[in-house]
Amino acid sequence: MALIVLTSASGSPGVTATALGLALTWARPVLLVEADPTGGSSILAGYLRGRTAPTDSLIELALAHREGRLGEALAQATIGIEGTEVSLLPGTRSHTQARALAPLWQPLTAVLKGLERTGQDVIVDAGRLGLAGWPEPLLYAADLCLITTRSDLVSLSGARSWAETLRAGFESVGGASSLGLLMVGQGEPYGPREVRKVLQVPVTATVAWDEPAARVFAKGGPAPRRFDSCVLVRSLKAARAGIETAVAAGRAELPAPAAGRPM
Repeated sequence: MALIVLTSASGSPGVTATALGLALTWARPVLLVEADPTGGSSILAGYLRGRTAPTDSLIELALAHREGRLGEALAQATIGIEGTEVSLLPGTRSHTQARALAPLWQPLTAVLKGLERTGQDVIVDAGRLGLAGWPEPLLYAADLCLITTRSDLVSLSGARSWAETLRAGFESVGGASSLGLLMVGQGEPYGPREVRKVLQVPVTATVAWDEPAARVFAKGGPAPRRFDSCVLVRSLKAARAGIETAVAAGRAELPAPAAGRPM
């Protein structure tokens, strides 16, 4: 498995907390990319409590790409999260930098997909769809792009038109199976069957809404008692299994390369 992208259509369904939670419960080394164009790093400020101040971020990668040293700069810009196999690529410092990233997304996508050869997976927090500087190439190149949404009517209404747009976009590039939903708060009030019917996109995975536990990922709050076995962490591990299954199924549908021709 290589490249997983989480994004949202509207509101704050918990994309960042879910992306971080998935990364921290992942079974292999993983690079977590903050590609949200709104600027600022909620992971550095929240989960890491402002104790880490990296010198490089996505904007430095954009400059490095112009100089032909993107791969080298990526390694320098990532920071390790202590006690884990997670590396973090911090996002832009300000939303004003987002437009400057437009030429970066395509070449960065190729570099990120190449990390699979090193045994490293990539999870991308792409933030909200359609904002200036949003990482559209990352979405369509992903092994799996997950629209993250709550299950209430307001959230589903906001996600509906974007689900239609992305579904058409993935079909146009032959990647219909690479689009799915990640539902936060199953049964609050609707379940996967109802959500799929409304958005016409399969529900790949669900994550429990457990506010005290979510604060650990979103705000760097203290871990509740028995955090490692709480409903949120258990659901993240189950979501990982669903994501892995979806990626494997999608790759199995890819046509085999012709003899003598490279992938």
